[in-house]
Amino acid sequence: MEVVDQARWDPIYKPLEQTSGAARPDFTPGESNKEFLHECKILVIGAGGLGCEILKDLALSGFVNIDVIDMDTIDVSNLNRQFLFTDKDVKQSKANVAAAFMNSRVDGVHVTSHFCKIQEKPVSFYKEFQIVIAGLDSIEARRWLNGTLVSIAIEDPNCIIPLIDGGSEGFAGQARVITPTISSCFDCQMSSLAPPTSYPMCTIASNPRLPEHCVEFAVLEFPKTHGGRKASGDNPEDVQWVLDVASKRAADHGIEGVNYKFTLGVVKNIIPAVASTNAIIAAACCNEALKIASNAFVMENYMAYSGRAEPYTNTFLYERNPRCPVCDTTPARPIRVPPAITLAEWMERLRLDPDYQFKKPSFTLPSGRPIYLKIMEHTHANLTKTIEELFPRGSSVIVSDPCLPDSRAITFIIEY
Repeated sequence: MEVVDQARWDPIYKPLEQTSGAARPDFTPGESNKEFLHECKILVIGAGGLGCEILKDLALSGFVNIDVIDMDTIDVSNLNRQFLFTDKDVKQSKANVAAAFMNSRVDGVHVTSHFCKIQEKPVSFYKEFQIVIAGLDSIEARRWLNGTLVSIAIEDPNCIIPLIDGGSEGFAGQARVITPTISSCFDCQMSSLAPPTSYPMCTIASNPRLPEHCVEFAVLEFPKTHGGRKASGDNPEDVQWVLDVASKRAADHGIEGVNYKFTLGVVKNIIPAVASTNAIIAAACCNEALKIASNAFVMENYMAYSGRAEPYTNTFLYERNPRCPVCDTTPARPIRVPPAITLAEWMERLRLDPDYQFKKPSFTLPSGRPIYLKIMEHTHANLTKTIEELFPRGSSVIVSDPCLPDSRAITFIIEY
C-alpha cells in the first residue's frame, strides 16, 4: 500500500532500523519492518470515546490498513469527548463517520467501516487481522470477542491474533494484552470484576428503600405494557416512561433522588466518561499494538491506571485461571451442584459465580435435547424442577451463554 509523505514516519522508522533492549531476540532491523507496519491489518472494535482516540493514535503511528466496527449511532451527548464527530453527524453510524473522517484527515491511511454488531461477523472475518484492539463498554461483547479469538487459536495454533483490550471508568482505566492460548484471556480475569448488581425481587416489588429500587421496578414493568419489549436507554421516550413510573413509586414510598439523569444511568448502567482517561488508555493500547507490529517486548500483561487523586499506574502479570470457561480445553469438567435446588437457582449461581458470571445460560444434553432455551417455551417448565429430577448423578449437560461464542460452550459433569 502506497503511503503519502514517507518523511512523516521517520520517528517511527528509526527504532525499526536498529536493535535495542526493547527488541525481541528474533528482531531483525531493516526495511521489512516498515513494510509490515504499513501492511499489518488491524481491527478496532468500538468507535466511541476510546475508539476515536485509538483510531487517531493508530493513524499517527504508522498503521494505514485499519478496519473499525461499531453498532451504535452518534448522539449529541457523545460530542464532548468523541472528537471525530460534529453536530451534523448526529444519528449517523459511528463507524462510518469515524472512518470517513480519518480517511479525509490523514493522507495514506485507509479505514474501512462496519456498521453492525461484532456477533454478526463470521469467524473468517476476524481471521483477516493481525491485531485486534477493543474499546468496548460492554463486558458481554468483550467476552464474546475474547472467546472467538481463543477459539481461532485453539483450532489453528498458527493463527494467534493478539487482543489488546482497553477500558475506562471515570478517572480509572486499564489496558491489557491477551495472547490467545498463551497468556491469560479476558475470562481468566472475570473474578476481578464485580458480579452484576442485582436486587432481591421482594425488595423491588414490595419494600423499595433506594431510588434505584424504584427505577428497577419501572424497568421490570416496562415490557408488560410494551409488548414484551425491554426499555432502551438510547430511546428518550422509553427513559421518560421509566422515569414517570419510577417517580410515582418513589413519591408513594417517600424516596428522593429519582430524576432523568439518574434514571438514564440505571437503565444504561452508565459510568461517566472522562476524555483524559480515554486518551491515556488509548495511547497505552496503541503503544502495545506498535510493539507487537515491530516485534518488541509487549506489556506483561495488565496495566491499571487511576487519575482520581493523582496519576498512578501499575503494571503486573495476570496469571491464567485453570477454571477459565474459555481457556480450559478440558472436554468436560466436573461441577458439584446441590441436587435439591432448582434449575433456576443453578442459573442464578452460575450468574453470580466469579469465574463464570453467565448472563442468560442455556442448557442442552449432549444428545441435542434442550433442557432450557429461552426461545423454546416448552422448556421453561424445567426451571422449577430440581437438578436431581433433570440430571442423574454423573450425567453431562452443555451450558452456553451469550457472553461466549457457540464454540466455547461448556460441558459439565453433574456431581452431587
